[in-house]
Amino acid sequence: MMRSATVSLQPQISSALDVDKIRADFPILNIKVGDKPLIYLDNAASSQMPQTVINRLVKYQTEQHANIHRAVHYLSEVATREYHQARCMLQQFIHAREEREVIFTSGTTDAINLVMHGYGRKFLQAGDEIILTTLEHHSNIVPWQMLAAEKGIKIRVVPINDRGELELDIYKKLFNSHTKFVGLIHVSNALGTINPIKEMIDFAHQHNVPVLIDGAQAALHMVINVQELDCDFYTFSGHKMCGPTGIGILYGKANLLEAMQPFKGGGDMITSVTFEETIYNEIPHKFEAGTPPIAAAIGFGAAIDYLTSIGIDRIGNYESELLDYATELVSAIPGVKIIGTAKHKTAVLSFTVDGIHPHDIGTILNQEGIAVRTGHHCAQPVMQYFSVPATSRASFAFYNKKTEIDALAAGIRTVQKVFQ
Repeated sequence: MMRSATVSLQPQISSALDVDKIRADFPILNIKVGDKPLIYLDNAASSQMPQTVINRLVKYQTEQHANIHRAVHYLSEVATREYHQARCMLQQFIHAREEREVIFTSGTTDAINLVMHGYGRKFLQAGDEIILTTLEHHSNIVPWQMLAAEKGIKIRVVPINDRGELELDIYKKLFNSHTKFVGLIHVSNALGTINPIKEMIDFAHQHNVPVLIDGAQAALHMVINVQELDCDFYTFSGHKMCGPTGIGILYGKANLLEAMQPFKGGGDMITSVTFEETIYNEIPHKFEAGTPPIAAAIGFGAAIDYLTSIGIDRIGNYESELLDYATELVSAIPGVKIIGTAKHKTAVLSFTVDGIHPHDIGTILNQEGIAVRTGHHCAQPVMQYFSVPATSRASFAFYNKKTEIDALAAGIRTVQKVFQ
């Protein structure tokens, strides 16, 4: 059994967040959009990268770059060690039992597809049922629809209420002897709703049903402990956590990963190959075919180190203050409606403005230097429930300031004036 290496993450700072100091870590926040300072409120799509992560990527490319595993030369040994260390840092970050339970993927979407192919195609069959929720991102809907069409599987959906919260009573009633898998989003990317996944996981396990958690919108904002959650799979992406694009992880319980079939075939995911038989490698390597995203994984590790130095709890608490402030300010503007008012939310504020299309809102705000996301946010079932084609979404991170929210509110009023 592969043992976990101990990686010393930077100690958490005990004092309150010094947002100005934190902002100095992010060079992109100094740019201007036209003659306006950038106000970046699109963090749910992609967070920005601190200089320490940028420096780590440069260090790898200029001093450590080589392919990993097998080679015995210096650079390969260094790159292999750093790649392994990044995996260990992710293991500690999510409190996984073993390092081998962390699979590097290209992101959350890739990880969900890995589970669909590796677990779903092997263990699910015609007549089985999968439970998803109305809040799911398309990446946790489409792969399961593909499997359902291929296998003759039924997808059952947990509805939401007008606040954007899951109907837990209905969730529990969806279970029957045909239920074989559950896919749940931890935090809605479209609304910010935090789902009670521990309760939902526990109920699924009472029926011996495994659960996959899409944690793409959760991992930056709250402490994730996969052992306490007892989830079977958990996944998130680096670019939403101050890291590079093209990298993410799939956590899976070791016994499930060992039982699954590989998603991709090629180099490094094998022990031996003949034309008569291929013997697959041990986990995690069984699911990491070909040359992995070495630089991105190392950069992801640096991002985890940076976030840990600040403290995920402190990040979440500060972002909650920003959300409360923004909710109060924006909801007070006549003609503006906030979509998604769940009791428990992360720092996402989706809204509509009477008589103005979200794309027009985004365009005018951009002229003020304010970056928000407009559209259906890859969550069209949510838009359909609220009978809107799209929303404007401001999403906050720990480097945002209340003065930027003031600017957002002023920008919305400017939008209204332009279209009056």
